[in-house]
Amino acid sequence: MDLKVTTLDGKEAGSVSLNREIFGLEPRPDLIQRCIVWQLAKRRAGTHKVKNRAEINRTGKKAHAQKGTGGARHGSMRANLFRGGGRSFGPHPRSHEIDLPKKVRALALRHALSAKAKDGGIIVVDVLSTKDAKTKALAAQFEKLGLASALITPPRMCRMASSFSLAKNRSATMPMKNGLTIAAMAIAPYAFPIWLPSNLSV
Repeated sequence: MDLKVTTLDGKEAGSVSLNREIFGLEPRPDLIQRCIVWQLAKRRAGTHKVKNRAEINRTGKKAHAQKGTGGARHGSMRANLFRGGGRSFGPHPRSHEIDLPKKVRALALRHALSAKAKDGGIIVVDVLSTKDAKTKALAAQFEKLGLASALITPPRMCRMASSFSLAKNRSATMPMKNGLTIAAMAIAPYAFPIWLPSNLSV
């Protein structure tokens, strides 16, 4: 499949051919969902912790006499039914990580890219450069392309104009990731992934 190559000013600059095995699949939401759940689970720190009744710093003396008060029988004030007592069955530090085979992850990424390509959500830019290292100027150029947010994914060995890099670094809606390290969840939130073909100069 072919995509038009454009400049940051919104002008056409030729076309580029994309691999159908990566960008031409029929998207499978189930695979993308599995991969995103896997990524979110890996991201969790798992440092949640509560104190049980053995860890509460409180007297263990019996609250009151067993009989004669008219109330229920109680022992230690560390019990979970008292305010300030220990928590029962609360969370403890653990890993939330789940397993997902590498081949499934790779397939999920291909389906995520295919979904973006099917929706017309991939833009190929020829040169990543700006006249001034100003985020405002870069935002104006992206506005010409109709972009509110985008994920910039240049090739691994790509050399980028320093002015563009400085302008982009100040923009929260235009993050950049290496083309080899992006994952399904990295693509999902952004309206348009911007790709820089390796056969074009920067």
